[in-house]
Amino acid sequence: MSDNDGKKTLGLRSGARSGNVKQSFSHGRTKNVVVETKRKRVVVPKPGAANKPATGGAPTSGSGKRPAGISDAEMERRLKAVQAAKAREADEAAKREAEEKARAEERERRREEAEAKERAEREREEALKAKAEEEARQKREAEEAANRAAAAPAPEKADTRGPARPSGGAAQPGRKSEREREQDRKGGKGGRDDGRRSGKLTLNQALRGGEGGRQKSMAAMKRKQERARQKAMGGQVEREKVVRDVQLPETIVVAELANRMAERVGDVVKALMQNGMMVTQNQTIDADTAELIIEEFGHKVTRVSDSDVEQVIDQVEDSEGDLKARAPVITIMGHVDHGKTSLLDAIRNAKVVAGEAGGITQHIGAYQVEQNGHKLTFLDTPGHAAFTSMRSRGAQVTDIVVLVVAADDAVMPQTVEAINHAKAAQVPMIVAINKIDRPEANPTKVRTDLLQHEVIVEELSGEVQDVEVSAITGQGLDDLLEAITLQAEILELKANPDRAAAGAVIEAQLDVGRGPVATVLVQNGTLKQGDIFVVGEQWGKVRALINDQGERVEEAGPSVPVEVLGLNGTPEAGDVLNVVETEAQAREIAAYREQAAKDKRAAAGAATTLDQLLAKAKEDENVKELPIVVKADVQGSAEAIVQAMEKIGNDEVRVRVLHSGVGAITETDVGLAEASGAPIMGFNVRANAPARNSANQKGLEIRYYSVIYDLVDDVKAAASGLLSAEIRENFIGYAEIKEVFKVSGVGKVAGCLVTEGVARRSAGVRLLRDNVVIHEGTLKTLKRFKDEVAEVQSGQECGMAFENYDDIRPGDVIEIFEREEVTRTLT
Repeated sequence: MSDNDGKKTLGLRSGARSGNVKQSFSHGRTKNVVVETKRKRVVVPKPGAANKPATGGAPTSGSGKRPAGISDAEMERRLKAVQAAKAREADEAAKREAEEKARAEERERRREEAEAKERAEREREEALKAKAEEEARQKREAEEAANRAAAAPAPEKADTRGPARPSGGAAQPGRKSEREREQDRKGGKGGRDDGRRSGKLTLNQALRGGEGGRQKSMAAMKRKQERARQKAMGGQVEREKVVRDVQLPETIVVAELANRMAERVGDVVKALMQNGMMVTQNQTIDADTAELIIEEFGHKVTRVSDSDVEQVIDQVEDSEGDLKARAPVITIMGHVDHGKTSLLDAIRNAKVVAGEAGGITQHIGAYQVEQNGHKLTFLDTPGHAAFTSMRSRGAQVTDIVVLVVAADDAVMPQTVEAINHAKAAQVPMIVAINKIDRPEANPTKVRTDLLQHEVIVEELSGEVQDVEVSAITGQGLDDLLEAITLQAEILELKANPDRAAAGAVIEAQLDVGRGPVATVLVQNGTLKQGDIFVVGEQWGKVRALINDQGERVEEAGPSVPVEVLGLNGTPEAGDVLNVVETEAQAREIAAYREQAAKDKRAAAGAATTLDQLLAKAKEDENVKELPIVVKADVQGSAEAIVQAMEKIGNDEVRVRVLHSGVGAITETDVGLAEASGAPIMGFNVRANAPARNSANQKGLEIRYYSVIYDLVDDVKAAASGLLSAEIRENFIGYAEIKEVFKVSGVGKVAGCLVTEGVARRSAGVRLLRDNVVIHEGTLKTLKRFKDEVAEVQSGQECGMAFENYDDIRPGDVIEIFEREEVTRTLT
């Protein structure tokens, strides 16, 4: 059978091509197979066929020009999309080619740099090796010469050892050098100093006896390469060390220390740990340790104290050319109800007294008046004894003191206090003898009484000016103002208005609508709106300035009293106001002063030893306290009330002010008073609605006062109620024992004769023997004859028996007395 077997081959008609393939099988058998190969049909569109419009709607399926249902616009859009994609591919290919080219150039540059570095290293190594070979050759020649010189006397021994051969040690260096060069050529990478394998020990380093110490880390090599790259690019290789002046207080936080040195916190903590201090960045270290760290980092140390924050307050002396004349500050002082405020009213032509309760000045007032072109600043101080501290502050800021003495009342205790304040302040004094219009006025007596206190007026050949005035009729007012003006001219008062302001707080209060308000007397400089200032433990920014007429002003110069708005808290009367540059400085100074005051109060209240603490606790056990809460309208009044309360009491009873403040009585005050069982004393203030409701619910007493006399008297009366009643003994009679009888069921009964007074059964008795008290008790029975009686008169006989006592003898005296409770009061 033939291979074809008469059959036709399988295939396709369209362009098929036949061929024979010979297949091989096992055992040498073969077979021819006829196969056909089909070529792929390629459709070539005719020119212009794509642009020819379709006839009769959709093209036929056998045309091959476009898919069925595709319009010309869609086809055109698709073609454009294909062209845009091809363009993007071309751009991306060009970009990739450019990047590949740049990377190739970078690789070529790096390779050239590495090769150049390798060549330089290889040349250096070859130079070192050549030098080593030369030294080894010279050494070998020297050894050979020495050997020859040693072998010359005994040639026989040299012959017996055989032919001389070169020393292995001498020949070895040359061969080792060849091997090293061969290894360097074979392993080129091993000898490269590109920094990537410098941390590992190579064969060359081992053969050369390289450094056995610690190798550089990979990070160090990277830093070295970075520095080299920056140097090649012309950049800064290493930043210079900046030496700073570090201000070091007594204690400092580690993070703050690092901040002041401009160093990393981690480096500072590391330095402290190396010095044996395991601390974190939030811990505090002392100044000595911090100084060591600062010097270790190469900075300079400036030791400062916490109190140095106040050095920003300007204390420079003013030059004579900057000083200008200022108005004098006159303080009116004197005894209560001697007419100080009425005198000032007559000068100001105002009625200040009408606004004061009981006709008594309760606050310090500051007023400015003008007399014949000269401005005068007056301070009106209360005359009551409780306001002594306020008067003393008035004397500290004043230039001239006007001492008002009533002509019909002469010198009184508070007049003497005013004299002492004026002398302590070392200010000149003018005596105004007031109320000379009254019939009983005696100015001569006033002048004479002042001599006892070393105040000698001009009329008595002294230096103190005295003027007789009447606030009611206005008599002598012009003379008083002339005397004040003359005294001011003698003093030549000057101040520099062109500097940062400084002044004293005359009064401070908490206003409901305006917040904390301080009456400030500017002493130096000019206080302007917007100034940042610190006053005592408070600070603020001047929001508004209001003068004594209630008008708003932009600035206040020396000797001008103004109300200052814009404080963050109520200062103490007498605090000094200083203007500073920045708000941060004001905050820092106020915080320092507040902490210092707190430490001072804590130190004053703490017992220094355990014995003192126990003694104080023992004293407190025997002392009864009357707790009170005081709220006043201004700071000076609150302080004066607290000082008056401290003077009330004795060893048994004392008044304790739990809290004193300025402003309305609040719910917090009610809660404090309830917790301690204390009444609330309001001076010229009232409780707000929540406080009133809370007080009514809790049954708490709130008392309101407008005159300080009433408040002090009520507290004194309440404290007197805590005093234990005084027990007094009234002796009502004496009896002498004549005989002693034994009565069954009763015991010993004394037959007595009442020698004085009366004997009562309800009274107490004492038994005296030789004028020594041997028993004190009560009577069990008192009989006259056989009848029990209530009392026995003097000269009569009676029988007495003591309760639980039988040791009675003839001749003993019985003292009869009654106890009476007497209510005590605080003086």
